[in-house]
Amino acid sequence: MKSIVKLLKRAMVSGSYASLGSSVALLAGGVRDTRSAIAPVNAVSHWLWKDKALRQHKASLRYSLAGYAIHHAASIFWAVFYEKLALRHGRASTKTQAITDALTVSALACAVDMQCTPERLTPGFERKLSKKSLFVVYVAFGVGLALHTLLDRKVD
Repeated sequence: MKSIVKLLKRAMVSGSYASLGSSVALLAGGVRDTRSAIAPVNAVSHWLWKDKALRQHKASLRYSLAGYAIHHAASIFWAVFYEKLALRHGRASTKTQAITDALTVSALACAVDMQCTPERLTPGFERKLSKKSLFVVYVAFGVGLALHTLLDRKVD
């Protein structure tokens, strides 16, 4: 039980880093691809507000806050998988291993989000962003996951 609590605590931190990093990439991609920084974040709230959320280009509590909250929760969900890998490697982990694990989980999240998930439960931001911007979002997500490990322990 103690190890599960530790795993979840670590996932909350690494997931938060990943959420923040990928959100910055979402905002930048939104500016580049839709001329609205917040549109990709709003699009995530399509889980709650359906297609109406995909048409929102201004910040609002309803769409923006809900979109970010869903994105943040999903980031913590994926961080559980990353932290499970990180714990498996233990203190012997290297920087390269931490980054490899993080980018692997990020690639898995991307594949599941884009290929395996029913359209109703996709992130939504893929409907607003170019493939290049999506790539940047998932790389930023992976870097955010690894950041927690890299800052938390001394790795070679």
